Amino acid sequence: MTDQKMKKHKPKTKAQRWVKEILILTLILTVFSITIDAWRSREMPSANMPALLMSTLEGDLVDIKKMSHDKPVLIYFWATWCPVCNFVSPSVNWLSKSHQVISVAITSGDDKRLGQFMAYKEYNFKVINDQSASIGKVWGVAVTPTIVIVKNGEISSITTGFTTPMGMWLRLYFS
Repeated sequence: MTDQKMKKHKPKTKAQRWVKEILILTLILTVFSITIDAWRSREMPSANMPALLMSTLEGDLVDIKKMSHDKPVLIYFWATWCPVCNFVSPSVNWLSKSHQVISVAITSGDDKRLGQFMAYKEYNFKVINDQSASIGKVWGVAVTPTIVIVKNGEISSITTGFTTPMGMWLRLYFS
């Protein structure tokens, strides 16, 4: 190569290569995550939600469809025995302070045991106890945790597995 050609073709700096590699990795992980979510939630309803008119541990009657006409509702399917839920539940608890959150605890014991667990963890979100997983089955939940966003009586978003607080907030914001 001549000196003139070498001057025109400057090698990339180390920082430029790192940025490019991080962007490629982020793109690959995003596509992978979306694919996994689609596969895990394939049995779940896509638009019309199943009825969910139940009582919480505190005895409050919950009508998700009606609630979702005011503001979006985050439905959090989880379990006390789920290791990933131990990371997601604190974020759901934080989000419940400013958004409508209803959780469904799947096969997590009787009401007393679940209430003790909620108190021990200092969780304040509303919880419906699904002792036999019947609600989870009707909704097609195959993985805990599963988060469903309902807006105006229709499902607008479903995600499964680990979710960040920002991811949940963005799903609520853009629903």
